[in-house]
Amino acid sequence: MSDAHAIVKQVNEAKNNLEAADSLILTYLPFIKGETAKFLNRSPVKGRDDELNIAMMAFHEAILEYSVMKGSFFRFAALLIRIRLIDYHRKEVRHSGIASLDEPFDDEGATLLDTLPSQEDEHENFMHREATAEEIVLLSREIQDFGISFTDVADNCPRQNRTFDACCKVIAYAKNDADLLQDFLSSKRLPVARLVEGSGVERKTIERHRKYLVAMLLIYTNGFEIIRGHLSRIVRGYA
Repeated sequence: MSDAHAIVKQVNEAKNNLEAADSLILTYLPFIKGETAKFLNRSPVKGRDDELNIAMMAFHEAILEYSVMKGSFFRFAALLIRIRLIDYHRKEVRHSGIASLDEPFDDEGATLLDTLPSQEDEHENFMHREATAEEIVLLSREIQDFGISFTDVADNCPRQNRTFDACCKVIAYAKNDADLLQDFLSSKRLPVARLVEGSGVERKTIERHRKYLVAMLLIYTNGFEIIRGHLSRIVRGYA
Protein backbone atom coordinates (compact mmCIF):
# COMPACT_ATOMS: atom_id res chain seq x y z
CA MET A 1 0.00 0.00 0.00
CA SER A 2 1.36 3.43 -0.96
CA ASP A 3 1.92 6.13 1.66
CA ALA A 4 -0.95 8.16 0.17
CA HIS A 5 -3.39 5.24 0.44
CA ALA A 6 -2.13 4.42 3.94
CA ILE A 7 -2.86 7.88 5.35
CA VAL A 8 -6.32 7.90 3.74
CA LYS A 9 -7.07 4.57 5.42
CA GLN A 10 -5.78 5.85 8.77
CA VAL A 11 -7.85 9.03 8.52
CA ASN A 12 -11.02 7.11 7.65
CA GLU A 13 -10.49 4.80 10.61
CA ALA A 14 -9.95 7.78 12.92
CA LYS A 15 -13.16 9.60 11.92
CA ASN A 16 -15.31 7.58 14.32
CA ASN A 17 -12.62 6.37 16.71
CA LEU A 18 -11.29 8.92 19.18
CA GLU A 19 -8.38 6.72 20.26
CA ALA A 20 -7.33 6.26 16.63
CA ALA A 21 -7.63 10.02 16.10
CA ASP A 22 -5.47 10.75 19.15
CA SER A 23 -2.91 8.23 17.93
CA LEU A 24 -2.85 9.86 14.50
CA ILE A 25 -2.34 13.29 16.05
CA LEU A 26 0.58 12.01 18.13
CA THR A 27 2.11 10.26 15.13
CA TYR A 28 2.02 13.41 13.04
CA LEU A 29 2.77 15.87 15.84
CA PRO A 30 6.04 16.85 14.09
CA PHE A 31 3.95 17.85 11.04
CA ILE A 32 1.56 19.84 13.24
CA LYS A 33 4.47 21.55 15.00
CA GLY A 34 6.03 22.32 11.63
CA GLU A 35 2.88 24.03 10.36
CA THR A 36 2.61 25.97 13.62
CA ALA A 37 6.26 27.02 13.33
CA LYS A 38 5.59 28.37 9.82
CA PHE A 39 2.86 30.57 11.27
CA LEU A 40 4.85 31.73 14.32
CA ASN A 41 8.18 31.99 12.49
CA ARG A 42 9.68 29.97 15.36
CA SER A 43 9.27 26.57 16.97
CA PRO A 44 6.19 26.37 19.22
CA VAL A 45 6.70 25.55 22.90
CA LYS A 46 4.34 22.97 24.35
CA GLY A 47 2.47 24.31 27.37
CA ARG A 48 3.30 27.90 26.51
CA ASP A 49 2.04 28.55 22.99
CA ASP A 50 -1.73 28.18 22.62
CA GLU A 51 -1.17 28.10 18.87
CA LEU A 52 0.09 24.51 19.12
CA ASN A 53 -3.14 23.41 20.79
CA ILE A 54 -5.15 25.25 18.14
CA ALA A 55 -3.16 23.49 15.41
CA MET A 56 -3.75 20.08 17.03
CA MET A 57 -7.49 20.73 17.16
CA ALA A 58 -7.42 21.86 13.53
CA PHE A 59 -5.64 18.64 12.58
CA HIS A 60 -8.42 16.68 14.30
CA GLU A 61 -10.98 18.80 12.45
CA ALA A 62 -9.20 17.92 9.21
CA ILE A 63 -9.53 14.21 10.07
CA LEU A 64 -13.29 14.61 10.52
CA GLU A 65 -13.86 16.67 7.36
CA TYR A 66 -11.43 14.99 4.95
CA SER A 67 -12.46 12.98 1.89
CA VAL A 68 -10.35 11.75 -1.02
CA MET A 69 -12.13 14.27 -3.22
CA LYS A 70 -10.22 16.97 -1.32
CA GLY A 71 -6.88 15.73 -2.60
CA SER A 72 -3.83 15.29 -0.39
CA PHE A 73 -4.77 14.97 3.29
CA PHE A 74 -1.67 16.80 4.46
CA ARG A 75 -2.27 19.74 2.13
CA PHE A 76 -5.86 19.90 3.35
CA ALA A 77 -4.74 19.67 7.00
CA ALA A 78 -2.05 22.35 6.51
CA LEU A 79 -4.61 24.71 4.98
CA LEU A 80 -7.07 24.14 7.82
CA ILE A 81 -4.36 24.60 10.47
CA ARG A 82 -3.34 27.94 8.96
CA ILE A 83 -6.94 29.14 8.74
CA ARG A 84 -7.63 28.26 12.38
CA LEU A 85 -4.41 29.91 13.55
CA ILE A 86 -5.27 33.09 11.66
CA ASP A 87 -8.73 32.98 13.20
CA TYR A 88 -7.27 32.55 16.69
CA HIS A 89 -4.71 35.32 16.17
CA ARG A 90 -7.32 37.79 14.97
CA LYS A 91 -9.56 37.04 17.94
CA GLU A 92 -6.67 37.53 20.35
CA VAL A 93 -5.79 40.88 18.81
CA ARG A 94 -9.40 41.99 18.82
CA HIS A 95 -9.91 41.07 22.45
CA SER A 96 -6.64 42.38 23.89
CA GLY A 97 -7.41 44.61 26.85
CA ILE A 98 -10.90 43.21 27.15
CA ALA A 99 -10.89 43.38 30.97
CA SER A 100 -10.76 47.17 30.96
CA LEU A 101 -13.32 47.38 28.17
CA ASP A 102 -15.73 45.32 30.28
CA GLU A 103 -15.68 47.83 33.10
CA PRO A 104 -19.06 49.67 33.47
CA PHE A 105 -18.82 53.36 32.76
CA ASP A 106 -22.38 54.55 33.51
CA ASP A 107 -25.18 53.95 36.04
CA GLU A 108 -26.94 51.47 33.73
CA GLY A 109 -23.92 49.17 33.62
CA ALA A 110 -23.02 49.79 29.98
CA THR A 111 -19.39 49.02 29.13
CA LEU A 112 -16.97 50.64 26.73
CA LEU A 113 -17.08 47.44 24.71
CA ASP A 114 -20.80 47.99 24.15
CA THR A 115 -20.06 51.30 22.46
CA LEU A 116 -17.50 49.94 19.99
CA PRO A 117 -18.60 49.16 16.43
CA SER A 118 -18.67 45.48 15.55
CA GLN A 119 -15.53 44.15 13.87
CA GLU A 120 -17.14 40.89 12.77
CA ASP A 121 -17.42 42.02 9.15
CA GLU A 122 -13.78 43.08 9.06
CA HIS A 123 -12.74 39.80 10.64
CA GLU A 124 -14.83 37.70 8.26
CA ASN A 125 -13.51 39.62 5.24
CA PHE A 126 -9.93 39.08 6.40
CA MET A 127 -10.51 35.37 6.92
CA HIS A 128 -12.15 35.06 3.52
CA ARG A 129 -9.24 36.79 1.79
CA GLU A 130 -6.68 34.64 3.60
CA ALA A 131 -8.52 31.41 2.86
CA THR A 132 -9.01 32.39 -0.78
CA ALA A 133 -5.32 33.19 -1.14
CA GLU A 134 -4.43 29.79 0.33
CA GLU A 135 -6.74 28.05 -2.13
CA ILE A 136 -5.24 29.92 -5.08
CA VAL A 137 -1.72 28.90 -4.06
CA LEU A 138 -2.83 25.28 -3.67
CA LEU A 139 -4.61 25.30 -7.04
CA SER A 140 -1.49 26.71 -8.68
CA ARG A 141 0.52 23.75 -7.36
CA GLU A 142 -2.12 21.26 -8.45
CA ILE A 143 -2.37 22.46 -12.05
CA GLN A 144 1.43 22.42 -12.32
CA ASP A 145 1.20 18.65 -11.83
CA PHE A 146 -0.74 18.61 -15.09
CA GLY A 147 1.93 20.65 -16.84
CA ILE A 148 -0.02 23.88 -17.09
CA SER A 149 -0.01 27.31 -15.42
CA PHE A 150 -2.55 30.01 -14.64
CA THR A 151 -1.33 31.86 -17.73
CA ASP A 152 -2.11 28.79 -19.84
CA VAL A 153 -5.58 28.61 -18.30
CA ALA A 154 -6.25 32.30 -18.95
CA ASP A 155 -5.09 32.00 -22.56
CA ASN A 156 -7.23 28.90 -23.03
CA CYS A 157 -10.50 30.34 -21.69
CA PRO A 158 -13.47 30.20 -24.09
CA ARG A 159 -14.05 33.62 -25.63
CA GLN A 160 -17.40 33.16 -27.34
CA ASN A 161 -20.67 32.71 -25.46
CA ARG A 162 -21.51 29.52 -27.34
CA THR A 163 -18.14 27.96 -26.49
CA PHE A 164 -18.37 29.11 -22.90
CA ASP A 165 -21.80 27.50 -22.60
CA ALA A 166 -20.41 24.27 -24.01
CA CYS A 167 -17.56 24.22 -21.48
CA CYS A 168 -20.04 24.84 -18.66
CA LYS A 169 -22.00 21.78 -19.82
CA VAL A 170 -18.81 19.72 -19.66
CA ILE A 171 -18.04 20.95 -16.13
CA ALA A 172 -21.65 20.41 -14.97
CA TYR A 173 -21.52 16.83 -16.18
CA ALA A 174 -18.06 16.03 -14.81
CA LYS A 175 -18.56 17.52 -11.34
CA ASN A 176 -21.31 14.99 -10.58
CA ASP A 177 -19.30 11.95 -11.68
CA ALA A 178 -17.02 11.02 -8.77
CA ASP A 179 -15.46 8.05 -10.62
CA LEU A 180 -14.58 10.24 -13.59
CA LEU A 181 -12.96 12.84 -11.35
CA GLN A 182 -10.99 10.20 -9.47
CA ASP A 183 -9.71 8.68 -12.74
CA PHE A 184 -8.85 12.19 -13.91
CA LEU A 185 -6.73 12.75 -10.80
CA SER A 186 -5.03 9.38 -11.02
CA SER A 187 -4.18 9.49 -14.72
CA LYS A 188 -3.41 13.23 -14.90
CA ARG A 189 -5.26 13.21 -18.23
CA LEU A 190 -8.54 14.77 -19.29
CA PRO A 191 -11.01 11.93 -20.10
CA VAL A 192 -12.09 13.47 -23.39
CA ALA A 193 -14.09 10.51 -24.72
CA ARG A 194 -16.15 10.20 -21.53
CA LEU A 195 -16.75 13.96 -21.45
CA VAL A 196 -17.95 13.95 -25.05
CA GLU A 197 -20.34 11.08 -24.38
CA GLY A 198 -21.64 12.43 -21.07
CA SER A 199 -21.98 16.11 -21.91
CA GLY A 200 -22.87 15.95 -25.59
CA VAL A 201 -20.24 18.60 -26.37
CA GLU A 202 -18.15 18.15 -29.50
CA ARG A 203 -14.72 16.59 -29.08
CA LYS A 204 -12.93 19.43 -30.86
CA THR A 205 -14.39 21.96 -28.40
CA ILE A 206 -13.19 19.96 -25.41
CA GLU A 207 -9.74 19.39 -26.88
CA ARG A 208 -9.39 23.04 -27.88
CA HIS A 209 -10.05 24.15 -24.29
CA ARG A 210 -8.32 21.25 -22.54
CA LYS A 211 -6.13 23.39 -20.25
CA TYR A 212 -9.09 25.49 -19.12
CA LEU A 213 -11.17 22.39 -18.42
CA VAL A 214 -8.33 20.72 -16.50
CA ALA A 215 -8.26 23.66 -14.07
CA MET A 216 -12.04 23.73 -13.74
CA LEU A 217 -12.25 20.00 -13.01
CA LEU A 218 -9.44 20.23 -10.45
CA ILE A 219 -11.48 22.80 -8.56
CA TYR A 220 -14.18 20.15 -8.12
CA THR A 221 -11.79 17.49 -6.81
CA ASN A 222 -9.45 18.99 -4.22
CA GLY A 223 -11.42 20.86 -1.58
CA PHE A 224 -11.37 24.33 -3.15
CA GLU A 225 -14.58 25.30 -1.37
CA ILE A 226 -14.36 29.06 -1.91
CA ILE A 227 -13.32 28.94 -5.56
CA ARG A 228 -15.85 26.18 -6.18
CA GLY A 229 -18.57 28.32 -4.63
CA HIS A 230 -17.93 31.11 -7.14
CA LEU A 231 -17.74 28.65 -10.02
CA SER A 232 -20.95 26.86 -9.02
CA ARG A 233 -22.95 30.05 -9.45
CA ILE A 234 -21.88 30.07 -13.09
CA VAL A 235 -22.30 26.36 -13.76
CA ARG A 236 -25.54 25.89 -11.80
CA GLY A 237 -27.75 26.68 -14.78
CA TYR A 238 -26.20 23.82 -16.74
CA ALA A 239 -26.48 21.08 -14.11
